Amino acid sequence: MTKGKKKIFWSVGAVLLAVLSIWAVLSQAGDLSFHDLRMALRHGDRRWLAAAVLSMMGYIVFEGEGILSILLGVGYRRKHRQGFLYAAGDVYFSAITPSASGGQPASALFMMRNGIPGAVVTATLLMNLVMYTLGIITVGIICMVTAPGLYFRFHLPARILIVLGYLALLLLSVLFMLLLLRKSILERLGVLLLRIMKRIRLIRHPEKKIEKLRKKMDEYGECVAGMRDHKGALIQAYFWNLAQRISQICVTVFMFLAMGGKITEAFPVWVIQSMVTIGSNTVPIPGGMGVTDYLMLDGFRSLLSNGDAVRLELLSRGLSFYVCVLISGITSAAGLGLYHIQHREEKNS
Repeated sequence: MTKGKKKIFWSVGAVLLAVLSIWAVLSQAGDLSFHDLRMALRHGDRRWLAAAVLSMMGYIVFEGEGILSILLGVGYRRKHRQGFLYAAGDVYFSAITPSASGGQPASALFMMRNGIPGAVVTATLLMNLVMYTLGIITVGIICMVTAPGLYFRFHLPARILIVLGYLALLLLSVLFMLLLLRKSILERLGVLLLRIMKRIRLIRHPEKKIEKLRKKMDEYGECVAGMRDHKGALIQAYFWNLAQRISQICVTVFMFLAMGGKITEAFPVWVIQSMVTIGSNTVPIPGGMGVTDYLMLDGFRSLLSNGDAVRLELLSRGLSFYVCVLISGITSAAGLGLYHIQHREEKNS
């Protein structure tokens, strides 16, 4: 299967999974229809709806700012719109590839086309992943300290998923830190991959590539050491990533308020959505589709009627994930088109 066909295959698969997820939620909606959803949006409080849209956009903006702060710490200043593009590539390709495996390579492609060396890109994205993971771990700690009782509003299967999701996040943070602090691990993985590629005849002579990889690993090590000397930039990246996670979770809260929910009940909704976000990391499915929907319904039914829980799930999920992915896809396509035009102009000049 060619790369183009693989992209089409996973894109179609992601769409089908999204359709099945929405259908599964609607099957539990009782008399709720798409007309009811349209009416809920039409008659919702426009101020809170605007806040929900801005919060959704913050998910992309804050990730981009986190990447830019790390880059600035190692001497690479880039524009805010470029940071937005790096983040949009991550969001879109994570949503349409298995285990969200395409997000980081897409960001890396945009960064390298902006003249950032590959070793710096690798170190930056790994460091941002560490901060991203620490951000959601922090959110989990806040929830368990401030409202531990809400965890027990979920049924047992959902509680198990939340615990497994949190453990997965802890393991990932340890793994990313090891890859950052011990470049020998990343180098061995790269060499192993090249040898596997030779065995399956994707490349013929891996020796030169292995030598080049080892030189790149030296640059990577220097870049990571430079990051450790700029702790302020790393602290900024952590808070940008924390803001990203909070921003995404707040989409549900603002949508709840737009539907007429009481502001005194906003914090329980925020905590439940936070636990949903943690639990969605249990299964490596793009956007946690299926798992996220199940957890949201299970949690919100403890606070709302069945119809209101389904309505809130569909509207907030539609904005925070599906609309966000659509905007990221359009941004990525525009970015790729612009790079292609620039490349052709440079080639013709």
